[in-house]
Amino acid sequence: MKFFVDTAEIDAIAELNDLGMVDGVTTNPSLILKSGRDILEVTKEICDLVDGPVSAEVVALKAEDMIAEGRKLAAIADNIAVKVPLTWDGLKTCRVLTDEGHMVNVTLCFSANQALLAAKAGATFISPFIGRLDDINLDGMELIADIRTIYDNYGYETQILAASIRTVNHVTESARIGADVITAPPAVIKALASHPLTDKGLDAFMADWAKTGQKIL
Repeated sequence: MKFFVDTAEIDAIAELNDLGMVDGVTTNPSLILKSGRDILEVTKEICDLVDGPVSAEVVALKAEDMIAEGRKLAAIADNIAVKVPLTWDGLKTCRVLTDEGHMVNVTLCFSANQALLAAKAGATFISPFIGRLDDINLDGMELIADIRTIYDNYGYETQILAASIRTVNHVTESARIGADVITAPPAVIKALASHPLTDKGLDAFMADWAKTGQKIL
């Protein structure tokens, strides 16, 4: 499974990238706002930092304008994945940009039918939002499973990019189901290393080591 980090914060990306934990980055207008940076400037910096796909989202609502914005974003670097919403205009944009050789991430997916349309439009990635479905008492993981089944049934090459990851359990279940990619905030990715029994065992080892009176260095 590939790990994308869902942030526009350079320092957080760099830390995870140095550990080999970053296969790509996803951003959106909310994350750009949080960063306080110019979208073109920070996106270029991220693209220079990581080798994998960097999703940068259009903000227009009509296909003609989305296509123009997508082309401008794609010109930032070769590893840009233009992010478009799963609307009819977004699907039209996806088709055009895909045919031009650009990676496209179709986002805000909440149904298997939407994911099917995105695959047929040539999307590189489909981003189903797990956490937001959970928020309205629907099973986000069930959507990931449905998309996996449908894509496998027909050999679609669109990669399932599990998004709106809120917990480490979302990551585990996405991996079990067979999502190709997860995108998560840095804090969630770091939390994957945590377990109370690891902490308890380490405390016991350190206590016993102190009793030996020894040093390694």
